[in-house]
Amino acid sequence: MTTTPFTSRHAMTRRRLLGAALAAGAAGAAAPLALARPAWAAGGATTPGATTPTATGGPARLTLPEPTGPHPVGTVPLHLLDASRPDPLAGPGRFRELMASVWYPAREAGAYPLAPWMADGALRAFLADTGFAIDPALAPLTSGRVGAPVHRAGRRLPVVVYSHGAHSHRADHTVMVQELASHGYVVVTVDHTRDAITEFPDGLVLTPDRSVPMGPKDFAADIRFLLDQVEALAAGRNPDADGRPLPDGLLHALDPDRIGMFGWSKGGTATVYTMLTDRRVRAGLSLDGPMQPTITTDLDRPFMMMTAEFTRAGQPAVAEFWPHLRGWRLDVQAQGAVHVSYGDNQVLIPQAAKLLGLTDEQVRGMIGTLDPARAVKIQQAYPVAFFDLHLRHRAGRLLDGPSTAFPEVTYLP
Repeated sequence: MTTTPFTSRHAMTRRRLLGAALAAGAAGAAAPLALARPAWAAGGATTPGATTPTATGGPARLTLPEPTGPHPVGTVPLHLLDASRPDPLAGPGRFRELMASVWYPAREAGAYPLAPWMADGALRAFLADTGFAIDPALAPLTSGRVGAPVHRAGRRLPVVVYSHGAHSHRADHTVMVQELASHGYVVVTVDHTRDAITEFPDGLVLTPDRSVPMGPKDFAADIRFLLDQVEALAAGRNPDADGRPLPDGLLHALDPDRIGMFGWSKGGTATVYTMLTDRRVRAGLSLDGPMQPTITTDLDRPFMMMTAEFTRAGQPAVAEFWPHLRGWRLDVQAQGAVHVSYGDNQVLIPQAAKLLGLTDEQVRGMIGTLDPARAVKIQQAYPVAFFDLHLRHRAGRLLDGPSTAFPEVTYLP
């Protein structure tokens, strides 16, 4: 399979920076670090890019901004087994296994624990990839409450599935994921095994295997299987391979007739390939997808691109893809954004840089000049507006053209 040309310089920089920052913090601790909750978890707001001191006054742990929707957020992991796809790399008679997470609007969530950004084993592998063996207690928590009951308002909930970029993981866009969930969406994220850092329930941790090239079409195959699991949940069946219990209210909660998808980088391209082969996805959003291999097939459903480096002006494959969008389409670009800007990196890297003592110029070299606080607002507003329009038929004005609320966002004709 052909892989995207972006593997990526920014992603590797991000991994090394975060690992170095956490290592620097851990090295400065005189005692084991206390797991203090971020301010937003206790009901207060945390400024994007600000770190939260531990209870002992030691090194700060990284934080993610809280979502802005009316609902608290719940989450639960799923271990999935695709019995239709043998996996010879896992051994004779083995089939493809995937780890996924379901994020959803919750109720009575306060008594449930906050989910970590990554599972412990996966996080340790993420940090080991940087060359640092450190205490992972400095990693961020999310706003998701593990196992909290599902909020139901009488109607089934629209669904959005997410595909990460090359050599990444399903937590990479948690800011967007939990924002959508807080606005009433069920969001299903997945690790693309062997092109992801992932941890299975038995403790097995897998990291990206560069000897097993995976392209967007391989990602799309995972997503089509994931859509089958969405339908299983909607029909009242538990797809977890280990039969672990699901949160109260999750079965029958999903609406299989209102499904959208978004992805970053290779996952953005995979969004197109999924839509071209599976009409269950009604609307797609690409976060700076390179659109390689070149796409020459028409797509007749709504599609939006949030571009940064892989623009129509600078990437021939993206320019060639654009006229094949035969339905509703939109291309926006935030001034100062780079490839990582529409994800969690935009807020995590500046926090890590403070622990490392990096200069503003060094940080800008990694995340561009788009202000992290503004990037968060863009991440929270545009995906919700897009899926609201095309899955809920709620017509707002944000996608109609340039907005005074977002002067840094250009609408490309």
